[in-house]
Amino acid sequence: MEQQQAKSGFRVKVQHFGSFLSGMIMPNIGAFIAWGLITALFIPTGWYPNEEIAKLVDPMIKYLLPLLIGYTGGKLVYDTRGGVVGAAVTMGAVVGTSMPMFLGAMILGPLAAWLMKKFDKLIEGKVKAGFEMLVNNFSAGILAGILAIVSLKTIGPALQAVNTTMASGVQYLIDHHLLPLVSILVEPGKVLFLNNAINQGVLAPLGIDQAVNTGKSILFLVETNPGPGLGILLAYTIFGSGTARQTAPGAAIIQFLGGIHEIYFPYVLMKPALLIGAIAGGMTGIITFNLFNVGLVATASPGSIFAILALTPRGDYLGIICGVLFATLVSFAVSAVILKTSKATDDAELKTAETKMATMKGKKAMVASAVVGTSDAELAAEGIPLDTRKIIFACDAGMGSSAMGASVLRNKVKKAGLDIEVVNFAISQLPSDADIVVTHRDLTDRATEKLPKAYHISVDNFLNSHKYDELVENLSGQK
Repeated sequence: MEQQQAKSGFRVKVQHFGSFLSGMIMPNIGAFIAWGLITALFIPTGWYPNEEIAKLVDPMIKYLLPLLIGYTGGKLVYDTRGGVVGAAVTMGAVVGTSMPMFLGAMILGPLAAWLMKKFDKLIEGKVKAGFEMLVNNFSAGILAGILAIVSLKTIGPALQAVNTTMASGVQYLIDHHLLPLVSILVEPGKVLFLNNAINQGVLAPLGIDQAVNTGKSILFLVETNPGPGLGILLAYTIFGSGTARQTAPGAAIIQFLGGIHEIYFPYVLMKPALLIGAIAGGMTGIITFNLFNVGLVATASPGSIFAILALTPRGDYLGIICGVLFATLVSFAVSAVILKTSKATDDAELKTAETKMATMKGKKAMVASAVVGTSDAELAAEGIPLDTRKIIFACDAGMGSSAMGASVLRNKVKKAGLDIEVVNFAISQLPSDADIVVTHRDLTDRATEKLPKAYHISVDNFLNSHKYDELVENLSGQK
């Protein structure tokens, strides 16, 4: 038991750190895509070369994007005051180097904001009345100025050396055809909800360095390739059973076209052996992209096939499509074998679960493995918060699965005639006024840690509405 709690605690800490990294990138994805589209369309080798518009490319990648990251990182630590100081200090690293300083921004932004926060805490209550604004403005300006100079002279060049070393390491993997091995780490990391951290926090900064030099990068395709997830969902559609099989087709559409990869994570968590299919599909995709020598001009977020094709350089479409297709086929084949050979076991477990649920509820129950958390009887016994006004559906980034889950739940609440606000948030930014928080079971620990006084509900399948129906039924019963 203690060992399980230790593992869970470590996983929560890793997820929390990964969420913080991705939290600096995700809010700025629109700017990254804007840069990518301008690059793909208007540079000399783009679809519509335009020398004047192409002048935007270099300033955006070297100044705009790092400063946005520095500001966002600072704001995560100390609101707007931290964001301003974080951006100013990041500027030192930007000017002190000749390469896009994304790594520097992700370090300096939060660090500067943390120092500002500590300083404000130190002088709290010691400033004479009437001098608060003067002290606040000058303390921020002086600290930002000093740190910007230090960053310019020392931290910037040091981070450039680190960045160069990391880029050389990635290039070594590519040159020696070892990059596919990265899937062994990436695919399991994704299903533990570290996908945003892996893509936005690690691969995207390194990929942008490559894209600046070569016009594209294969690193933008390592995590975002929708093929492995699509293959698993197609295998469930044909060889799965119960609710998993019923919901898999809809999940496949959302994952492949909408780019919400989190939708297939629960299907893998229900049968961890499917990680073999995901890894095999991921490796196949990278091998194919390598053989065709293709890449994207910027990070594709979300990982939709539409976003990937929109950021594909001219002449790389065949290789990109083949990489996604072959990854899907291999993932499907491996996953199908796993599901087919274990189907008898699944059916027995499913029947046992249904019988248990029927006994608990006194009626025909839905598949137990589809949703976890408290049953409707337990909800009534524990008591949902009276006079509920706000329900939050939370996920790691607050943009993908949470938006989808909130939409489903919002429609049910509306149809029930309940005057309850249903919105989606990132776990790291959960508002204090939330009455009920709904998350995937692997994220519930983090949500509870962030908002311990709220009522928490865990779901195991974003598309299955059984738990949502129970919640709405109990809320309606309070009126």
